Amino acid sequence: MKYDFNKVIDRTGTDSLKWEKAKGMLPMWVADMDIETFPGIQEAIRQRAAHGIYGYTIYGDAWFDAYIYWWKTRHSFEIKREWLRFTTGVIPAMSSAIRRLSDEGDNVIVQSPVYPAFFRIIKSNQRKVLENNLIYNRETASYSINWTDLEEKLSDPNTKLMILCNPQNPSGNIWDTDTLGRIGDLCAKYKVTVLSDEIHCDITARGKEYVPFASVSELNKKISVTFISPTKAFNAAGIQTAALFIPDQELRRIVTHGLSTDSIVEGNCFSMEAVTAAFTEEGADWLDQLRMHIWNNRRIAEDYIRKNMPVLKVVPSDSTYLMWVDCSEVVSQGEDFSAYLENEARLMVNSGKAFGGNGDCFIRVNLACPESLLKEGMERLKIGVAKR
Repeated sequence: MKYDFNKVIDRTGTDSLKWEKAKGMLPMWVADMDIETFPGIQEAIRQRAAHGIYGYTIYGDAWFDAYIYWWKTRHSFEIKREWLRFTTGVIPAMSSAIRRLSDEGDNVIVQSPVYPAFFRIIKSNQRKVLENNLIYNRETASYSINWTDLEEKLSDPNTKLMILCNPQNPSGNIWDTDTLGRIGDLCAKYKVTVLSDEIHCDITARGKEYVPFASVSELNKKISVTFISPTKAFNAAGIQTAALFIPDQELRRIVTHGLSTDSIVEGNCFSMEAVTAAFTEEGADWLDQLRMHIWNNRRIAEDYIRKNMPVLKVVPSDSTYLMWVDCSEVVSQGEDFSAYLENEARLMVNSGKAFGGNGDCFIRVNLACPESLLKEGMERLKIGVAKR
């Protein structure tokens, strides 16, 4: 490979949330990588920093062109310039959209198990969480949508929004065109707006491609707000840069006003540099090699668990660098297995309980690290399981 993804970098002393919170444990939890950020981003920031003045920054043609180029060449979807809006992050922008597109007491649907921050921003804005729990088939370790339950919850007149995780975090499901079209039809039928979180879209297995929700139909375009960013794929979460695209003019007007009112439309002077450096041919080459590394890590982890911890079951995944592991044969209902692993194996993973749905008996493991750290993590997991 042209890039060394197995280089171990000491992150202590950098105020890393992931490592500082671990307090000496091996952290394989929060979704940032223990892999160097794309070198093109590093160089772009160095050059900008060398200028010496870091004043207020506007988002010009280069920023718009980067997103348009990437989605057209990478995802076969044309984003129009007028659809795009800058924001400092997906979650702040989604929280703002919730406030503008619903009222206190309204319902917001999520498909559990799902990214825990969704629950937080719904509840903190005094809206009600409606969980459309995904159906889990333990024999195949796979998830599917409970369509009857989804339509019942969409038909509630108090339901105004649905948050779609596309691709799905933590399961790694890539929703196909038919599924996304069916979701769009149902949401349109009951006048529910879709907030589609597509931040993990660029981390997919070789030969697999995600489908943008808005690409499926004109109807999907009309009822949706899509949240995107290079930060997950290029390991730049600390840069605080993201975007929304909103095809419908009236929806765009409402959400744009909210972003401005909430003061989350001004990034730092490096946030544009990160986008324009990442969404390039060189960035695509780096990303393709990174994906090979991540899926090699996934293969190593799955093989190790199958051979050494057959009581665990890994949910197969075609996207994200996160592994969702069924621990139900060793975990009691309601038990926090992640806390047990911290105490007994000095391994820090995400507790599945926070993801809702059937997450109680699951853990989420971050695979985006050098191979040596992954193998150490698997050995620690084995120690923890063996003590049960």
